Amino acid sequence: MAATFSTFDRLKSKGVIAYKRGEYLAAKTYLVDAAECMVEMAESAKTDEARRQHEELAAELIDLAKDCDQQHRSPRKNRRPQREKEDDGGADASDWIATEKPTIGFDDIAGLEEVKEDIRLKMIYPASHPELAKKYGIALGGGLLLYGPPGTGKTMMAKAIAHELDATFYVISPAQILSKWVGEAEQNIRKLFEAAKAEKSSIIFMDEVEALVPKRKSDSSSVMQRVVPQILQELEGFDRKDDSAILFVGATNKPWALDDAMLRPGRLDTKAYVGLPDAPARYRLLEIHFGERPLDEDVDFGELCDLLDGYSGADIKNIAQQAASIPFTEAIGGRAARPIRMLDVLSIIEATPPSVSKATEARYEVFARSGE
Repeated sequence: MAATFSTFDRLKSKGVIAYKRGEYLAAKTYLVDAAECMVEMAESAKTDEARRQHEELAAELIDLAKDCDQQHRSPRKNRRPQREKEDDGGADASDWIATEKPTIGFDDIAGLEEVKEDIRLKMIYPASHPELAKKYGIALGGGLLLYGPPGTGKTMMAKAIAHELDATFYVISPAQILSKWVGEAEQNIRKLFEAAKAEKSSIIFMDEVEALVPKRKSDSSSVMQRVVPQILQELEGFDRKDDSAILFVGATNKPWALDDAMLRPGRLDTKAYVGLPDAPARYRLLEIHFGERPLDEDVDFGELCDLLDGYSGADIKNIAQQAASIPFTEAIGGRAARPIRMLDVLSIIEATPPSVSKATEARYEVFARSGE
């Protein structure tokens, strides 16, 4: 019989309950069966992203099953601390705090001026002018959706926001929320938002947000049926005190896959399209990615800028790396070291088509106009 989400949920829940009770052998059996169920669903997944999410969740279950062996072999006196940690419910929100504060700011990001201004209105201006914000009823914080093709700088933008605000930066993924301390998804979400509210200023950044808050269907898993309302409740319950600010930033390559309720006012109500770089942004990206490398005088950024119309920021970074590898490879092969030439860059561009097709770009334009 084909694996289903209901079968997976049943096996996983039994495994977690047995684990908490200290019944490690039984827990291992249920968890391994749940992992096998998830692997089977991964094999039949319709998209690469869904397949990756399923595989990550299966891997988390296997790790927990391995821990069952260790707990079973350990002396009973050593088991209690682990069970107490489990009984506390879920993961520690501190697990998601970025260990190093982001060092890039808005000045380090080429283009996207409209997106930057949206963010300033949401967080920076109200924080720097609290009396005016209060006078005009401008709320501090809220929800922001960054959407657009892969490689256009959505994650970098989220880091720049945290840097500009000097805010505590929480970085989470759907796989972490759903599988860290398996079976505690709703508590993980609640703890995360509670920790963020305790900070003076914080950013919660969730990449691939559509994987955690997808359009709900009648056949969706019971996990999703519980998790989606929990996230919506937390977003609506933002504490808007003058001395505390939270910005929830969701990033996605597939905004049309998000649950409609997530896009309503009071949730991810500010939508910022992070699209392909325009001409000035492409020029700045060339300066950034070629700036520290030795260049021949014949390298013309203006000409390259025109040729790179339709390329993403990630594409341009890759082209710079590949072009630099040509003289580098020659040098380690015994030739004299030389600068990067225009011909090197042109050869890489010719062999490297844009990663974002015209059809894909048009799909985002439709969403920007209609939200579908």
